[in-house]
Order: sequence, then structure tokens, then C-alpha cells
Amino acid sequence: MSQISNPAAAPGLPPDPVSERFDLDGRTLREHAARGTLINGAFLSGVTALGFLKGFVLAALLTPEQFGVWGILVVAVGSITLLKQAGINDKYVQQDDPDQELAFQKAFTLECLFNAALAMLMLAVVPLIALAYGQPRLLAPGLVLVALLPAMTLQAPLWILYRRMRFGRLRVLQAVDPVLGLVVTVVLALAGAGYWALVVGAVAGAWAGAVVAVASCPVRLRLRYDRGTARQYVSFSGPLLLASLGTLVTVQSAVFFGELAVGLAGVGAIALASSISQLTDRIDQIITQTLYPAICSVADRTELLFESFVKSNRLALMWAMPFGLGLALFAPDLVRFVLGQRWEPAVGLIQAFGAIAAVGHLGFNWTAYVRARGDTRPLAINAVVTTLAFLALGIPLLLALGLAGYALAILLLGATTLAVRAVYLARMFRGLRLARHALRALAPSVPAVVVVLGLRALEGAGPRGILAAVAELVLYLAMTAAATVAFERPLLREALGYLRGGALRPAAS
Repeated sequence: MSQISNPAAAPGLPPDPVSERFDLDGRTLREHAARGTLINGAFLSGVTALGFLKGFVLAALLTPEQFGVWGILVVAVGSITLLKQAGINDKYVQQDDPDQELAFQKAFTLECLFNAALAMLMLAVVPLIALAYGQPRLLAPGLVLVALLPAMTLQAPLWILYRRMRFGRLRVLQAVDPVLGLVVTVVLALAGAGYWALVVGAVAGAWAGAVVAVASCPVRLRLRYDRGTARQYVSFSGPLLLASLGTLVTVQSAVFFGELAVGLAGVGAIALASSISQLTDRIDQIITQTLYPAICSVADRTELLFESFVKSNRLALMWAMPFGLGLALFAPDLVRFVLGQRWEPAVGLIQAFGAIAAVGHLGFNWTAYVRARGDTRPLAINAVVTTLAFLALGIPLLLALGLAGYALAILLLGATTLAVRAVYLARMFRGLRLARHALRALAPSVPAVVVVLGLRALEGAGPRGILAAVAELVLYLAMTAAATVAFERPLLREALGYLRGGALRPAAS
């Protein structure tokens, strides 16, 4: 990112877009972004740990069938909220209106209108979902989940802190939702509430987050509709809405046909494997969310965008590649020693999701750079291609081969998405070689993977104990960490220098 600090604009010169947007407290934008990454990393690591804990606690307390009911609710009802990713908040962050209070009120008005339409859609769709799945018990919890939408709307004041890159205060306020949601969910699960523990916990957390967001809002919450602003937002958000619709169709189809092919317990296995693999997405969120306001401020400086893209990808892959490969390697041990043998059908799925989580992070945050430039059409095209690929290949494989077919479909879907991404990245950044980055990211994990597979070959057939599994895991982590430091020492030193506020020379790309 840019080395721009925060000087006042000189007389006769246009205002510096960085100083207009952010209060950097004397830091360069690189240092401020690095500090934000540290804050966001701590927050999202904590949220990830809470989610990981909740997932394992609930896997122990709920049956696969109960988890399957929740999986259907999340996909069938909760996935409608994917349409909220139409980009109203992203467009608000990108804009440079001279009256920022008015700009927020206009964006908030559009958010209210959009979420009201989504709420009406959910109220109409929930009974149809219960009928389609032949599961009347989906009706009541599905209707309760509609209460998430007004709560999410009232969390819009947090956009202001995000646009200003005030990540410390932002993350403190956002922590209310997952912490309270975890407490409510676990307490109700221990009380025997079944899948209702997840439903009530989600709603309680969302409304608690809404209360603190409104209480901390630095501007007046007013409805200010402007037709010209609405047209700008529609132009920006239309392709994102289409992309969200593609994701919704893919996820809905997977669960609907999955329930037909492998039953409710199979859907529970799909939901569990997906939730575990999504831990790698936390790194995506940390880096992408931190950089997005910054790259919006320098969107016309291609060389800075390219540098930040390459280095942010390398930093994220230091985590995502070892985690995904490790998940594929140790999935049988995870099920046997942690989750329990009743989740044995999920092993292949966890391994497939792990592989996709590793490779899928190549160019993972390209969406932020597309949005920062204001051209969101590539995201819609990517969604259409991916959706058609799943409908043409994924559903037949799922129906024909069950969970094994779904695992294969996930791998094919990941390859399709990566191919489309590579095409647009090559157009955006002429000097980018995605294959080179793939090899560079894979290299630190190769020695550890080879050693673990070699040890298992020496062990021979038959079950092994938990001590052997833990020893292999520790060896895998230690070797990967040592190899990562050896391969990426200059980049790690540069990143640490920004966190300390040092003026280190940027590492080579």
C-alpha cells in the first residue's frame, strides 16, 4: 500500500483522498493497514475459536438429524440473506460524497428498503421450503429467523467505522453478536433445546449487536431517499445481487438434492464439513476487510493495487494452504478422536473441502479490487459460470454417488471458479502469474506432507492411537512453520516492520 501519511492538503491543491478518509495518527497507510490487520486478525481469530468451540460442543450435544435440520435452515432460509451482499455497504465505503452524514443516511435508506423486501420474501418462502422438504418442523424456526433481517439493518452504523478504518472500536462492538450468540446457543443446547438452540442464539446475538450499533452511531439515523443515488447503487450492486443469487441457487440445490440422495443425516455431514473448512475464510475476511477501504482510496494507482494484491495473497496463503492440506490429511483423526464415529460419512467431504480451502485462496480477495474499481460485472459472470457448472455436473454426481459424488463436485466447482478468477486477474494485473504463486504457496507445506505420509506408510495397516495422531500433527505444524519462515522471511520481516511502525524496505514481489 501507499506510503502516504496524513498531511494536510496544501493550499491550491485538491484534498488528499487518504487524509480526507482516515485519521492515520501519523502512521503511513501501510502501517495503518498493518495495524488494522492485527486488530481484525485478533477479532476474527477469537470469533473463529468461538465458532470452532460451538461447532464441536453442538456436534456432541445434537444428533446428525438435528444438525441436518439446522443445515437446511441455514441454507434454505439463511442463504436468502446472501442477497444482502448486494454491496450497499461496499458502495457506501467506496463513495466520496462531501457530506458524509447525508451519504450514510441515503445508504441506510436503501438498506432498509432492500431488507424489507428480503423479509417479505423470506416470509413467503419459508412455508414453501417446509413443504418442499416434507419437514413441517422447519416452519416455526424458519419464521423466527426472519427476525435476523431488521437486526442486520440496524447494524448499518458500523459501516461508518469501517469506512474510516477505525477497526479497534468496530471490532469491540461487533464482538457482542458472536459472544452473546454462543452463550445463548450453548446454554439452550445443554438444556435440551435441540436445533432451537441455534435458532434462538443467532437471533439473540444479532439483536444485541443491533442495539450497540445504534447506541454508538455518530450521525442521525434518518431516512433520506434520493433517486440519483439509488441509480448509482443499483449500477454497482446489480451484478453483486446476481452473484448472490447464483450462490443461493447453488447452495439451495446442494441441500435439496442432498436430502433426496443421502437423507437428513447426510445433509448434516455436508453442513459440518462446510463449517469446518470455512475457518480459512476468516483469513480472507481479515485481509480483505482491512484493505478494502484503503484500496478504494488509491483505486486509480494500479502499481499500488498490484503490490497490495500480491503481498496480501502471499500472507493469506501462509495460513490457508497449510490449514487446508492439514484438514485433508488429518480428517480421519478429527472424526475418530474428536467428533465421534457417527460423523464417519463426513470424512471424505472434510478432505475435499480442505483441498478447496487451500487452493481456493489463490487470488482469494480479487473481489475487493473489482469492487474498488466500480466494475462488478466480473463477479456476476463468475457466479453464473459456477452455478451452471454445479447444476450440470454437481447435482448428477450427488444423485449418482451420494456424499462421494458431492465431494467430487466440490473439487470440480473449485477448479471452475479458480479458472474464471485467473482470467480476470490476468486482465486486471498484466504481470500476475497465478501458477507461480500457487507453487510458492505450496512449497512450505510439501516437506511436512511428505514426512507425514511417509510415517503413515511405515505404520502399516490397522488403527492407531491418539498419541500417534497428535505427534504427527505437531510435526506437521512445526515443519510447515519452519519452512514458511525460510521461504517468506523478507515478506514476514516487512509485515512485522509495519506493525512496529518501522520503515523497512518493501519485500520483492
